[in-house]
Amino acid sequence: MKLTKARIDAIAVQDTEQLIWDTELKGFGLRVSPKGRKSFFVQYRSGGRTRRVKIGFLGQVTPDQARLKARSLLGDVALGDNPAEARRKRRLTPTMNDLCDRFIAEHVEVRLKPSSQANYKQVIRDAIKPAIGAFKIVDVTRADISAIHGAYHDRPYQANRILSVLSKIFNLAELWGVRPESTNPCRLIQRYKEHKKERFLSDAELSRLSNVLNEAEKRGEETVFVAAAFRMLILTGCRLSEIQYLKWDYVTATHLELPDTKTGKRSIPLPAAARSVLNELPRDPKNQFVFQGILEGGPVTDLRKPWRRIRTKAGLEDVRIHDLRHTYASKAIAGGMSLPMVGQLLGHSQFQTTMRYAHLADESVRMAANEVASSLNSLLKRKTSTHSHLRVIK
Repeated sequence: MKLTKARIDAIAVQDTEQLIWDTELKGFGLRVSPKGRKSFFVQYRSGGRTRRVKIGFLGQVTPDQARLKARSLLGDVALGDNPAEARRKRRLTPTMNDLCDRFIAEHVEVRLKPSSQANYKQVIRDAIKPAIGAFKIVDVTRADISAIHGAYHDRPYQANRILSVLSKIFNLAELWGVRPESTNPCRLIQRYKEHKKERFLSDAELSRLSNVLNEAEKRGEETVFVAAAFRMLILTGCRLSEIQYLKWDYVTATHLELPDTKTGKRSIPLPAAARSVLNELPRDPKNQFVFQGILEGGPVTDLRKPWRRIRTKAGLEDVRIHDLRHTYASKAIAGGMSLPMVGQLLGHSQFQTTMRYAHLADESVRMAANEVASSLNSLLKRKTSTHSHLRVIK
């Protein structure tokens, strides 16, 4: 029969499945189950095999809509496509949850350092999987990524980190062949402008911090290893991970020889003041780490919680651990050290990173210029004018 609404409604349900073919469009049919459910389908041959593609249930689509879809699918078949196989492959296509798990196993845990691994895993767990984890990899669009990025507009740094992780995931998805090439949905999404925090401790603040460290250690509120770790961060300008996981094997008479840091192998000068801090620490022959933790044989596992306690007592609630590194850089520049030398001390792989301290260097140069000019001016036996205006020659 020609499949129309009236004729389909009149079909009586039987004990066995019924296949009713449309007389107008060859290959277009209706399936009636023993329970009375009626669904449209298309049947065709491809590769020597009979294939069948479900279009939809009656009620979800009308007979005219189903006929139109069937005509389109049969047209694709005539052009050499195989809709049934395409649907099968799509059904087997991994989800973003699957891709994220593979990304962690084959990239994050293989190529990244522990601190970076933790950051990537947190982004995936808290931001990516909840938003698009159930999506098929091939279905994720630029609009989806833009929505995730936009949800963190009030936290630009975090928004941009999420976007960077997503971009890497989709680049590898293309490399692994689970998404077509040149379809990374992160492309063209504009990153938010980030305002780098530059917090430097003054001499008075450093003095307060030192007093708190001494008192906390004396009263047993913090271990000698925790207090010493913060002193080493201040005296060396090292990154947190470089101090937290420092081993005695890396310590020489003059340097900290770190085999693997964020920027690769580093040789960090060990000043006498920093060496003195290390000399005062107790050593456990069974523990290779300089700053020992609670667990036997392990390093101090968390310095952030102690830092929050210490900075509160010192009245430095807005100071991060990383700001100790900034303070080291500011003191170096104030002492006349050049930007390239500061970059070398801090272990920057790119000079652009060190350029964030350029304004401090400019201030040091200005002060030095004032000192030189003042000295020369005294030889010229001239008084320095205090007037702010310039004399106009008419």
